[in-house]
Parts: sequence; C-alpha cells; structure tokens
Amino acid sequence: MRTNIFKVIAKINKAILPSYSKKQLDLSKASKFQLAIIGWRAYVTKNALD
Repeated sequence: MRTNIFKVIAKINKAILPSYSKKQLDLSKASKFQLAIIGWRAYVTKNALD
C-alpha cells in the first residue's frame, strides 16, 4: 500500500518538478531550494522502489 502511494507521488513529481540532471546542474552551485527538491525526489524514488 505504501509503495503504491509513493509510485503515484513519483509520477506527480516527474510531471511537475524540474529535472536538474537534464539541466546538468552543478550541486556545489545549487541553491537550498534546489537541493531540497533533489532530496525530496530522491526520498520519493527510494520509497517507491522498496
């Protein structure tokens, strides 16, 4: 059940949030907000795959 919820959230993230890997963002120059988005996407992806 929990995995299904995270899969739905991952699809919403993919549609709404920007992909910084495609933009080749340098993590050392990323703002706190960009780092928060990267962290959130990583958290959701990790839980969707479990």
